[in-house]
Amino acid sequence: MTDTRPFDSALFDDAAIDPEIASLNAQIIEVFSGQPEWWIVGAQASREARRRGEGLFPAPVFSDRARTITITGKDGNEIALRVNPPLQPPRGIYLHLHGGGWVLGGADMQDPMLERIADNTGQTVVAVEYRLAPEHPYPAGPDDCEAVAAWLVQNGKKEFGTDVLTIGGESAGGHLTAVTILRMRDRHGYTGFRGANIVYGAFDLSMTPSQRLFGDTRLVLRTIDIQQFYNAFLPTITDRRVPDISPLYADLRNMCPALFTVGTKDALLDDTLFMHARWVAAGNEAELAIYPGGAHGFTLFPNDLSKSVTAKTDAFLNRVLG
Repeated sequence: MTDTRPFDSALFDDAAIDPEIASLNAQIIEVFSGQPEWWIVGAQASREARRRGEGLFPAPVFSDRARTITITGKDGNEIALRVNPPLQPPRGIYLHLHGGGWVLGGADMQDPMLERIADNTGQTVVAVEYRLAPEHPYPAGPDDCEAVAAWLVQNGKKEFGTDVLTIGGESAGGHLTAVTILRMRDRHGYTGFRGANIVYGAFDLSMTPSQRLFGDTRLVLRTIDIQQFYNAFLPTITDRRVPDISPLYADLRNMCPALFTVGTKDALLDDTLFMHARWVAAGNEAELAIYPGGAHGFTLFPNDLSKSVTAKTDAFLNRVLG
């Protein structure tokens, strides 16, 4: 069912924020206030620091079940795929596109989450090691995600025993999810994704009001952080409302059912609210999940709010898989 209920303004009131989340947000601000800026120390140094677990996010935990395979991309480049299989024969493939502002992050840095999705939804999770900016600006990353989606359409049954596809991602991965669905529809005539799990994505890279107005509060993602990520991803592009860059401006007809998730303390709040509205207005099914007090990336921390997201995500994916 499409969620057409009006917004409840109480969700956006500070009184709705659970004390646990308020405490987490205070910790995030404190820890992030002492962190170096990635654009000053360099993208590669920041990536290496994240892998060592320096800063707010812990070092990645790697799954013993996961394996890495490679395919050839559109530019003849090799694309690594991190494959997390379920414990039972798969009923689908979940194409995962990681976050990190198109600059940071990696396909192997969220194995526990992807393993959980594999087990709770019975899907083989395929995470894309797409090329990162600023070394590889637009369209390299989206090209890699498109190439993997097209490869899965052609080879999913042979490689993983199923051709049923779902897709999803967080932050920049949410953006790449929307872009990939659009590219598969427009360039490959494929509209077969069963569902999209789109978590606090960026959909207007010319900047929505919430992005512009968020300011300097160090709740993971500030206005300046967004601007720096966009400049790294789009160093020579001035028209950032092209639909392939800002999918909010795309023709959104014939899109798959989607679950949009965002917290009320996220600089990308408007992006999710606007994209959900346009998705529904184009005649598609969509659910909107708003979490009081959730900052950007709140699902990456252990708390009751992120547990709620997990339960809703698993239920959505299981429903669209049928």
